[in-house]
Amino acid sequence: MALPSGETTAIFAPAAELPDWARRATNLANPRIGAKAIAASDEFFAPLERMLDPAPAVFVPGKYDANGKWMDGWETRRKRSAGHDWAIVKLGRRGRIVGFDVDTSHFTGNYAPAISIEGTLAESDDPEALQRATWTPVLAATTLRGNSHHLVESGGDGVFSHLRVHIYPDGGVARLRVYGHVVGAFDTGEANALHDLIALENGGRTVAWNDAHFGAAANLLLPGRGRDMGDGWETRRRREPGNDWCLIALGAAGVIEKIDVDTAHFKGNYPDRCSIQAARVDGGTDQSLITQSMFWPVLLPEQKLAMDAEHHFAREIAALGPITHVRFNIFPDGGVSRLRLWGRLAR
Repeated sequence: MALPSGETTAIFAPAAELPDWARRATNLANPRIGAKAIAASDEFFAPLERMLDPAPAVFVPGKYDANGKWMDGWETRRKRSAGHDWAIVKLGRRGRIVGFDVDTSHFTGNYAPAISIEGTLAESDDPEALQRATWTPVLAATTLRGNSHHLVESGGDGVFSHLRVHIYPDGGVARLRVYGHVVGAFDTGEANALHDLIALENGGRTVAWNDAHFGAAANLLLPGRGRDMGDGWETRRRREPGNDWCLIALGAAGVIEKIDVDTAHFKGNYPDRCSIQAARVDGGTDQSLITQSMFWPVLLPEQKLAMDAEHHFAREIAALGPITHVRFNIFPDGGVSRLRLWGRLAR
């Protein structure tokens, strides 16, 4: 995350220790897959869009703007009338919600004391139309603490495109992460079209990895090319035999026809080689896949990689039929910006 203009020091909030239900899901409120702020009752101290930033919240000592202390999140003014503040956000992809991380990092004497969240499924982003929509509770009123992550599960099986967030009565929320599963990613377009089956916006997700010291494995699935070296998956320098790896679940079962491996920005630290194993998996748990994946058949044999380059493979891909999971191996270690698996949906 870029610091505010002119600032050189900042205190970064620690990441949350995610429970299994969150690790197995996608943050549907990530602007990089299309999430955006729609409307808010008040944004006096800090705009709603900051609450959706996927980067950790920061605190910049001594940073002020025209309205007061600069805060990295959504913060309303002190309410001097009846009622409470609210906001509407659009999810990046419609989906089923399994839980939330309501993060009040750096908000101490100004955090929101409580929050509740409703969801709706709508085609329009018009704020007035959304206010008239039918809203379904997805998170009951929940007490918040200052400078804390609140990881709370959500019941129900509804599909939602927008959320309405209520804070009681006012205050600030640094980040809202909405963990869920993408629904309907492949409902539009030709039935036999070629899709990136592991793209985050198509429901792909990272399942497990042996190391992500310098960059999260989930970055491999983000849209576009990497912004910089921190916007990819990068492991520590390996000082022992073996290689690094990560497991990825496809958004839907499919037959892979093209593979792109992008080492953008990785120059003195790109992997020497890579390979991909794959399988169609039914049942089990994410943990059980780690052992199984060592014995999956090879989808892409070892390929030499180059620094800061896009690598495209097609003829090298083995005919394994429909698959649901892949194991991406890098030899021996290093950084990769993006991985794309282009395929057609299994019939």
